[in-house]
Amino acid sequence: MSEPSLSMDKPALIRALQRVLPERLIIHEDEALRPYECDGLSAYRQVPLLVVLPENSEQVQQVMQCCHQRGVPVVARGAATGLSGGALPLADGVLMSLAKLNKILDIDPLNRTARVQPGVRNLAISQAVEAQGLYYAPDPSSQIACTIGGNVAENSGGVHCLKYGLTVHNVLELKVVTASGELVVFGAAALDAPGYDLLALMIGSEGMLGIVVEVLVKLLPTPQRAQVLLAAFDDVSKAANAVGDVIAAGVIPAGLEMMDGMAIRAAEDFVHAGYPVDAEAMLLCELDGANDEVSAQLAKVRQQLLDSGATEVRTAKNEEERALFWKGRKSAFPAVGRISPDYYCMDGTVPRKRLAEVLLETSRLSEHFQLPVANVFHAGDGNLHPLILYDANKPGELKRAEDLGAAILELCVKVGGTITGEHGVGHEKIHQMCVQFSAAELTQFHAVKHAFDPLGLLNPGKAIPQPRRCSEYKSLGSETLTPPSARGV
Repeated sequence: MSEPSLSMDKPALIRALQRVLPERLIIHEDEALRPYECDGLSAYRQVPLLVVLPENSEQVQQVMQCCHQRGVPVVARGAATGLSGGALPLADGVLMSLAKLNKILDIDPLNRTARVQPGVRNLAISQAVEAQGLYYAPDPSSQIACTIGGNVAENSGGVHCLKYGLTVHNVLELKVVTASGELVVFGAAALDAPGYDLLALMIGSEGMLGIVVEVLVKLLPTPQRAQVLLAAFDDVSKAANAVGDVIAAGVIPAGLEMMDGMAIRAAEDFVHAGYPVDAEAMLLCELDGANDEVSAQLAKVRQQLLDSGATEVRTAKNEEERALFWKGRKSAFPAVGRISPDYYCMDGTVPRKRLAEVLLETSRLSEHFQLPVANVFHAGDGNLHPLILYDANKPGELKRAEDLGAAILELCVKVGGTITGEHGVGHEKIHQMCVQFSAAELTQFHAVKHAFDPLGLLNPGKAIPQPRRCSEYKSLGSETLTPPSARGV
């Protein structure tokens, strides 16, 4: 795959873009570019060559045509809440912010769909259809800020993904601008569409295959009743094993989340949700559906949690307490940020039956690397989010946090899991792709990328390493390489 030239003529590019965009939609002054230097993984920063803020899909096409003609790389960005460096800019490339494409274009209550632009916030969809008794199921913890375009790029999930699935399970159709500036449609408003399932390929492709400009999402009817159980445990392993016990009992909760003692105490300090601060672990289990169904499941799950070793099981007394329980969980990341100068949020997935084993090994790794780890995660589908606490001002601590993160991800692969559940690979996990996949598999991934983007202009250097880099990584054994530059892979 050819690499874009590093000798970019910035003034000429600005003049070319000014022919297709109003000048107010082009940012090129150094200080004005600073806010765009990173996404939610702020340990890695790079000021882009310039930023464009198109206001409609036609302008997105025109920008891509302009950049394609000149061999200029483009990184698309939404709200930049991503945690894998997927929206990390390039020094010689254009950062395309889709923040201005933020309209809900159509709501169809009969077909239970909404057509939205990529800059629409996740939570805004549910708020817009609440009066019709509908909602959009995927609910990342950052849903108040994260956008649908970013959710599509990373195949985001959330606390209710156990029952209702990830973004890929809740999107029917995408309108996408290709690397050469063409507008194409993947999927359909119908239940199925002919041809290859390129819709699923596009979701989770991290902006490497096209730029999403319109999304048709599924809406679900608001459940008649939703009830949350809070279960406290005196042992992390008991809580982890209880996750599988609940599902083995024949109940699929809407959400089944776990927090360890450190995360519980941090969240309680921050939100005052009434969490059991003396517990070593806690499960939040939400059941939803028809009133009678929820009542029967509540009794069954309560007994199962007690049988699995819970020291206390509480049911939210009302909707306000239910919302407060979830607020504590969804505020866990910023809560942990209050007890440490910095933290490094990982994202791996393991089979449910291996949860206890992986959590115990993570604790041992934490001791080995001498860095605390707070665990808060989507336990029902085994999607771990260890938060590694460190201080970037102390020499070597960031590198040690990265090494610990790499060890946790490689542990996930070892037990039959994956290196990401919803945050994506981006810039952060590219070396661990070498552990997850063989050279032959990576070659096929590059072939797919080349089919969509022959010049390699869309988000280059992310998500898929070159096999030669994997050989270098594996030759060092368990020693983690210094993370590659956004262009060096």
